[in-house]
This record gives sequence, structure tokens and C-alpha cells, in this order.
Amino acid sequence: MGKKVLIVDDAAFMRMMLKDILTKNDFEIVGEAENGKLGVAAYQKYKPDIVTMDITMPEMNGIDAVKAIKALDANAKVVMVSAMGQQPMVIEAIQAGANDFIVKPFQPERVIEAISKVLA
Repeated sequence: MGKKVLIVDDAAFMRMMLKDILTKNDFEIVGEAENGKLGVAAYQKYKPDIVTMDITMPEMNGIDAVKAIKALDANAKVVMVSAMGQQPMVIEAIQAGANDFIVKPFQPERVIEAISKVLA
């Protein structure tokens, strides 16, 4: 099996789409979370190789979740997933420690490219 991925997104269909793209490309989905708080807990539990993290979520947003994950593991690899027009948030996410970002609606190739690049 390939690298282990944790998917954090409050939209179930987004998690499903990402899971579909990643499993077809030999990644193993070790966990899913629907908000940043659960995402941080899932990171500790599953120790994934990489995390896909939505920015806008209830309870704890993706930027705070990246900071929390980076505090637990400075070497954590996180790819942000954001909607169009969230450039300031993407910059903030990168400053918080995210390694790359994918813009929704995403192309499967771009998802694989970003994740492969970060894992390389």
C-alpha cells in the first residue's frame, strides 16, 4: 500500500472525492475528520504521512489545525484545500506550516501532483 493520508474537510462529498482520487493512485486513507479539532486528534491517532486540510471548517479552522499539528510534529506534511478567492488564507496557511495547497474545484492530477511533491 502507498503513503498514508488523513483527509480533513467538513464536506462529506469533498472527503469522498479526495478519497476516490487518492485510492485510485495507490494512497491509503487512514482516517477522515470533519473539522480541525477532530483532524488534530486523528493526526495523533493515525500518524499519517500527509494530511489534506480544508481551510474553512466549524470548531477549528484548517489554519489553527495546521498550527496544532505542527506543534505536535514539526515534520508533519499538510496540503491545504481551499476554495477560489481565499489567497490571503492560503498565504496564512503556508506561514502556519502548510506545505502546499490545492484550489477547489480541483483536478485529480493537481491533487496527486501536490501530494507527491510534498512527499518527495
